[in-house]
Amino acid sequence: MTAEEVLSEVLDQVSPSDEEREALHEAYESVRERAVETLDQEGIDADVTLVGSAARDTWLSGDRDIDVFLLLPTELERDEFERVGLNVGRAVFPDGTVEYAEHPYVQGTEQGYDVDIVPCYDLDSTDELRSAVDRTPFHKEHIRGIAEEFGEGYGDEVRLLKAFGRGAGVYGSDLRTRGFGGYLCELLVGHYGGFREVLEAAADWSPQVRIEPREPEDGFEGHLVVVDPVDPSRNVASVVSEDSFARLIDAARGWLDEPNESYFFPEEPEPMGSEELSEALKERRTRLVAVVFEAPDIVEDQLYPQLRKTRRSLVEELERRGFDIIRADEFADERAVLLVEANVGEQSRVEKHAGPPVHVREHATAFAQKYEGADVVGPYIEDGRYVVEREREHTKVEDFVRSDAFFGVGMGKGIKEKTKDGYEVFVGEDCAPLLNEFGVEFARHFEPTA
Repeated sequence: MTAEEVLSEVLDQVSPSDEEREALHEAYESVRERAVETLDQEGIDADVTLVGSAARDTWLSGDRDIDVFLLLPTELERDEFERVGLNVGRAVFPDGTVEYAEHPYVQGTEQGYDVDIVPCYDLDSTDELRSAVDRTPFHKEHIRGIAEEFGEGYGDEVRLLKAFGRGAGVYGSDLRTRGFGGYLCELLVGHYGGFREVLEAAADWSPQVRIEPREPEDGFEGHLVVVDPVDPSRNVASVVSEDSFARLIDAARGWLDEPNESYFFPEEPEPMGSEELSEALKERRTRLVAVVFEAPDIVEDQLYPQLRKTRRSLVEELERRGFDIIRADEFADERAVLLVEANVGEQSRVEKHAGPPVHVREHATAFAQKYEGADVVGPYIEDGRYVVEREREHTKVEDFVRSDAFFGVGMGKGIKEKTKDGYEVFVGEDCAPLLNEFGVEFARHFEPTA
């Protein structure tokens, strides 16, 4: 198949059908009607509008999210603003839940769609921004302008980029994915001129890549900088991680070399079974250690940064203690797992510990005196330094994570609280019981892809 034929096949699968569009707008109108009625009862003169990819016609088939914004008068003080937003949300969704971003909002379900009802201020300009969500209606208008200038097919080009990013595992600005969000995809298509043009550019990206439709107010760090056209103080790509940046480059090069549908619809790995785990460990001759605990009851955008921080700190501490860590992962469902794979199962009982150079008299003397008479080999001199060989505190990774020293690792707040309540440690083939819940994650660990 030619590239054009592949893209046509992909579009058939990722574009919403007429029935989907009708169902989404029916759900939105139902929510909007109840929201307007409640605002009237509150005596508030405000607009209710659909925002996000559904409003911009860049959404993917199967998406079940609807974002409804309440454009409230700027005269409302913050307390009253939040009260009105919550009252409307609760009236529309009596069984909804209150979520928190920069300010509280209500989340509910309508005809199978997940709906957020979010208050923002009805502003004339982004120069008047009072909160991050106040930008969103301006995003809607800006993308509408890009689409009009682009001409027919803009939404399809964005859909292709979103689907491609999803296939590469880099679509989404959530803090688990740390990838390319919907608005960023829309801006990239507008800037480069289409899906394939984005890939052609990405294949040659080298950090720092800068796209500045407006002069930025401040310098930005990161591999990719895309200045928000409606707010020059914001980098739309700030959440994109170094790995997500590299994965898009890798996928773009692969697609340009050999276009095929697998880049959009990769096969999900089969969950790993106990026999496969056993074979992998025997072949690799590594030490696999899993720390398992109840996942904190927090949203993913809080959970995964905490898990990532804990995993990194754990690896740093283990390597400081002489363990060679090949790779480590973190994942969660009802339980959370920190997975560490070490190069060796057990270290020697002694470790070499170097002190200061002998010529640094004060510190060198203090080091020598500290170990004088201690149960160590030395102090002796090597390469101009005092050195001792002392007993290693932990010879195995699992010994360390089972000890109180584990709590000295830099953990996220929620992780520390849950591990203090208790955690389990699984080693090697004893990790098999975790495969029922995390078989796919274990498969990805042992067979990682770009």
